[in-house]
Amino acid sequence: MTERSERPPLGELERLARLVRWHVLNTVAQSKAGHIGGPLSMTDLLVALYFSELSIDPARPDDPDRDRFVLSKGHSAIGLYSVLALRGYFPVDELSSFDHGDSRLQGHPDMRLTPGVDVSSGSLGQGLSAGVGIALGARARQQPFHTWVVLGDGELQEGMVWEAVNSAKRFGLSNLTAIVDLNGLQQYGWAAEAGRDRFDRSEPWGHADLPMIFRGHGWNVIEIDGHSFEEIFGAFDRVREAASAGLGPSVIVARTEKGHGISFTRGTYKWHNGVADDAQLALARAELLTEPEPVAEAALLTEGDRS
Repeated sequence: MTERSERPPLGELERLARLVRWHVLNTVAQSKAGHIGGPLSMTDLLVALYFSELSIDPARPDDPDRDRFVLSKGHSAIGLYSVLALRGYFPVDELSSFDHGDSRLQGHPDMRLTPGVDVSSGSLGQGLSAGVGIALGARARQQPFHTWVVLGDGELQEGMVWEAVNSAKRFGLSNLTAIVDLNGLQQYGWAAEAGRDRFDRSEPWGHADLPMIFRGHGWNVIEIDGHSFEEIFGAFDRVREAASAGLGPSVIVARTEKGHGISFTRGTYKWHNGVADDAQLALARAELLTEPEPVAEAALLTEGDRS
């Protein structure tokens, strides 16, 4: 059976997160298409999951007892691919094939192609329903694994999400955890006031008490700073406690910043997607990669595998 990895030191996690952010920006720039803001906002959450929390083994991606992960916000696939590559599911060099016609790394995750991808996603609002089904199946088969689902805040506008929220509590799915990447911005939104931008890109739940809504549905709610590894791991500890006690599904409401980690992408809807030019890539490299050039990818992978 797969097991969780020993928790890496904080400095190593921060270094891995910077490297993931570099791969996101650079890969999209080389492929000339892709999303930036959403992958960067969830990076710290995915690094913490894949390098410590999930019971997984990259050498056995189909282990039936592995923890399952669903990226409901499938347009942020390059963030997941970058983490999977550094974790050892496939070579880092393969990121250069992102979004090519014959690549295993398509613009949205495809479980038929990509090692480590448990659910094909991209149609927003459907991922939590898949997670509910996986968790139900695990309980029916008496399998011990936990299912994790990362949702974007924009896709919470989909009614299917709330049907899944209600069902998860009704079925008492203590083996299910949702993480809401609450970065507060989306590509499009409601019509704005006259004279302003064409759309109001702000997070559509900004007027609502989202944690209270989840609590009203009977979920265990944990609110954190989604860029603080200390708070992320504290939330994971609380999730395990709630699961062990059979308290039903949990949700981590992670307040994040869209485009986090790079000076020119952070906090703006304009980098929901986009392609960095040479000057922007040079600036991002200086901000993110502290190792002497060229970055020793082989050494980084070795360290990642030991974590």
